[in-house]
Amino acid sequence: MPDPSPTDHRPDRWSGELLDLDAYLARIGYDGPREPTLAVLRGLQRAHTTGIPFENVHAVLGRDLPLDLPSIEARLVRDRRGGYCFEHVLLFAAALERLGFHVTGMIGRVSLGAPKVLPATHGLLAVTARDDDREWLCDVGFGAGPLGPIELADGAHVAYDGWRHLLQRRPGAHGIDQWWLYQASPRPSGPDGDPGRAPSPWIDRHTFTLTAQYPIDYVVGSHFVGTHARSPFVRRLFAQRMTPAAHHSLDDLTLVTTLPDGTSTTGQIAPQALDGTLREVFGIALTQEELHEIAARRPAGTA
Repeated sequence: MPDPSPTDHRPDRWSGELLDLDAYLARIGYDGPREPTLAVLRGLQRAHTTGIPFENVHAVLGRDLPLDLPSIEARLVRDRRGGYCFEHVLLFAAALERLGFHVTGMIGRVSLGAPKVLPATHGLLAVTARDDDREWLCDVGFGAGPLGPIELADGAHVAYDGWRHLLQRRPGAHGIDQWWLYQASPRPSGPDGDPGRAPSPWIDRHTFTLTAQYPIDYVVGSHFVGTHARSPFVRRLFAQRMTPAAHHSLDDLTLVTTLPDGTSTTGQIAPQALDGTLREVFGIALTQEELHEIAARRPAGTA
């Protein structure tokens, strides 16, 4: 009779044994304890979300994006580049697994208040620490925090350094609960710097279920995000950098800076200032060839 024991396809297989843990921790600036405790999980998520930026250069330039751990490590750790959610999640999961945490992958459906159903293309993690029996949502690949884990519990609310997030559970089809993550809604500022009229205090960021996902599921999602004509990531450059003091977001040449109190400012940067902005604001150093390719792919009349 065949052995029914788990194989390498089990959901806690994240290639942690292949990770250069010292290099990864140096990359995110973490020098604390290396044990699978809740305190360490909090420290690691804060360091990762503030230490590695979000960017989609590979998709804009039409380049392949291997999601095996050595390739991700080469890009995000050794080459000190950023990445989008699947790269972040797979790297973070490998580090957590290496340290002894139990990690389960999940897929989310980004909404951001959209009136239509968008594809499920956002990677998330559910993590359990050795000294705490609760499960924690770790969303390290969105580019906009949160700076720490959120307990997977209906009504859980966090305010890391003033950045507020709320988690709610709702009944779904066939008895499968839907989880909704909300973030505090930004308040745009006018030309004089005064906050404009405040919208609703919360905006839905994404929904997800607790159905376990495997690394190969992230490969499928990444293929859509990085190659499909309907994906915004293949049409223009995105970059994000999260810090305790401010969140910076670049959409092509539009730069938005949001503060923890929800106020935000928006400005346009000149095409020739893109290189300096990416380096100084986002910590992303592109090659001149990449910058020229991005400029060449920008639609006529947008620069």
